[in-house]
Amino acid sequence: MDFRELKKIIDLVKDREIAEFNLEDGDLKLSLKMQAEGSVMYMPSTPGPVVAPPPAPVAPAAASPAETPAASGETIDSPMVGTFYRASSPDADPFVKVGDVVTPETTVCIIEAMKVMNEIKAETKGKITKILIENGEAVEFGQGLFEIDAL
Repeated sequence: MDFRELKKIIDLVKDREIAEFNLEDGDLKLSLKMQAEGSVMYMPSTPGPVVAPPPAPVAPAAASPAETPAASGETIDSPMVGTFYRASSPDADPFVKVGDVVTPETTVCIIEAMKVMNEIKAETKGKITKILIENGEAVEFGQGLFEIDAL
């Protein structure tokens, strides 16, 4: 299963407001559970039983405008929860910089999730205008990573 298929499944679960979704296909086991605030928790295949963490307490929180930078163009969003890395290793050049033109197949970053390094593709053609996340920061599903002017 590639990232696009996984993203489609996650989007479907969110759009249909499905509380829990499980998929088994050969060696692949996928379990998704909706959190209280509408985000999706992804639990990949693991040996042994999958144990979900206890539900987080729901506390009303006012979203501050400073929390999420406003995007003036389109964004390349994170397809998963994990840690954002701009390069393949600490001493390597970043995959992309502001001003770079990307194609749908251009690798723009890596997101580490469950000790797996996942290359994230641009999935669109355009010019990188802003990097919205600092190297090594945690990212959420659907969070903007790069601002891009579509070509």
